[in-house]
Amino acid sequence: MTWTRIVAIPLIVGVFYLPESVASVSSKNLIATVMFILFAATDWLDGFLARKLNQTSSFGAFLDPVADKFLVCASLLVLVHLNRADVFVGLIIIGREIAISALREWMAQIGASKSVAVHMIGKLKTVAQMVAIPFLLYDGRLLTCWIRMSGVSG
Repeated sequence: MTWTRIVAIPLIVGVFYLPESVASVSSKNLIATVMFILFAATDWLDGFLARKLNQTSSFGAFLDPVADKFLVCASLLVLVHLNRADVFVGLIIIGREIAISALREWMAQIGASKSVAVHMIGKLKTVAQMVAIPFLLYDGRLLTCWIRMSGVSG
């Protein structure tokens, strides 16, 4: 499932390059949002199944956060390109990801990898990103759409 997140990146990015004759901007936003949510959910499902079935591996432990970083960074670059996120926000988030990865690599080389092991705060950061990015990809009014569909008048 980790590989699906990596394969998903060009698919999500590619949605925004579809010609207007194929999909409207709002359709592209919806398609990319749904794809991002589905592929981001594989992160949780992958970890859950690996622990439940006792199918963990060193390679999986390495590749899982890399896939998350690729997915988040690619999405951020699309959002910056679409002017839905400021370039400085993108630089800060991507810079942090690169710095943490470099720190983990360096600590592993000196034999202190446990010092930079994944902690709950890092998992919360990933969840926050995986929740925020779909809202920016969708770029529409969710509440208005929900109110219309439910028949609530205001």
